[in-house]
Amino acid sequence: MAAGRGRRRAPRAGEGARLVSVPAAGTALLLIDVINDLAFEGSAPLVARAEAMAGALARLKQRATHAGVPVIYINDNFGRWRSDFRRTVAHCTASSSPGHRVSARLRPTGRDYFVLKPKHSGFFDTTLDTLLEALRIRRVVVAGIAGNICVLFTANDAYMRGYRIFAPADCSVSNTVADNEHAFRQIETVLKGNVAASTRLRFRAPARVRGRR
Repeated sequence: MAAGRGRRRAPRAGEGARLVSVPAAGTALLLIDVINDLAFEGSAPLVARAEAMAGALARLKQRATHAGVPVIYINDNFGRWRSDFRRTVAHCTASSSPGHRVSARLRPTGRDYFVLKPKHSGFFDTTLDTLLEALRIRRVVVAGIAGNICVLFTANDAYMRGYRIFAPADCSVSNTVADNEHAFRQIETVLKGNVAASTRLRFRAPARVRGRR
């Protein structure tokens, strides 16, 4: 992320060499609005940043899945109340959608979960609370689009519910770099979240799984 004008930005938590151990058991990866057509006026800069981000997030998802961490897609329906998630995926991955490369790179699989949200937060008027309780989740890794809106609002509501928050700094984008920086400062300082880059996160499997050959 870009440094502020005229002075060097202090290193963000997790930007050093230290790895961050995240227990796989009790952790969920929340992918927020990554299935997104990004079809709005002036979206080109966001599309470019989202395409760059998608690679890091896809790799994080792969490692999470391999460790047994459930992946939950939390997606807006973009006002299409007669649609379903499959049709949303088809629409957003079509070549006519500006965000099709992002959506295709992060396309869900049959083992992933999906929650439809009507507003910014993944918790507002959704089944996310029930799903996280059923999965016995205590920690959430939040990522997606946009960092300063839906990701931040979801992280805030997770914090209010007592979840430990991880928000990889390289796995969310906003309309501007400044907006994204502000969101991560809020997550780190107000919500006590860990904003280490995804390359620093290591999912730690339970002992019985680690010892299995």
